[in-house]
Amino acid sequence: MRFYQATTFLFPRHYEWRILTVCFGAVHVPLIACVAFAALSGQWHPITLLVLLLATLAGTACGLAAVHGLLSPVTKATRMLESIQAGKRVTDIPIGGRDLVGQLLHGVTTAANESAARIEKLTDAAERDPLTRIRNRRGFLGTAERLLDGERSGVFALVDIDHFKLINDQLGHDRGDDLLTAFAARLSEGVRRTDLVARWGGEEFAVVFPDTDMNEAHRVMDRLRAAIAESTALGVGSRRVTFSCGLAPLSGFSSLGEATRAADTALYRAKAGGRNRVTLAA
Repeated sequence: MRFYQATTFLFPRHYEWRILTVCFGAVHVPLIACVAFAALSGQWHPITLLVLLLATLAGTACGLAAVHGLLSPVTKATRMLESIQAGKRVTDIPIGGRDLVGQLLHGVTTAANESAARIEKLTDAAERDPLTRIRNRRGFLGTAERLLDGERSGVFALVDIDHFKLINDQLGHDRGDDLLTAFAARLSEGVRRTDLVARWGGEEFAVVFPDTDMNEAHRVMDRLRAAIAESTALGVGSRRVTFSCGLAPLSGFSSLGEATRAADTALYRAKAGGRNRVTLAA
């Protein structure tokens, strides 16, 4: 470390240039010694000095190229460390030998992938509802921003389980939690794989239908509503489960706030109209 610190004045921002400079000086020691000896002794041999000069320059060029190549793993390790800092997974994994540089590459690769795996796990935990294991509102918004990139159109659905408070009050929160988990699974299965489902909060769920018009989204949700209303699989005691839904059009992620308010108003009208129905935003 002392020599490293002592040479920081040479190209402080370029470590490889410092190594090349040291190598360049070391390669020229024989030439400098011959010139000094000839000057002191007065015995000049131009041809010998010329050959030595050319050989030195050729050796310098080859040495610099070799050193630059040997330092490339360090450059690669630096890029990998930058990936760690950015929370990315290292995909292009170099293969090192059993020497010090190989150990460095192996250590950085292991650290990078372990760090990325931990970040992915934490991110996934932060963006998923711990009860239903579908996306929470935070995860929904992050995914919806990517899904609705630009002015990509679609439909936003706001879904609410009917009379859920009565189920909690009469049968207990454990039965209510079981219903939320089962309903989230049924809702996810009932829409398309390209659609985005999340728990919006409490007994409310949100769905984004990308590249879908209002009529198609209405058909999907109404078919699902009828299937759940007729099924006994989600029933709580003797009571069957139903839901109400409000639909609103989307035009890019920037319109999600307006669509949420419109879908909420439509959901309110669905509940006021007797529940167990899908209502379009006015």
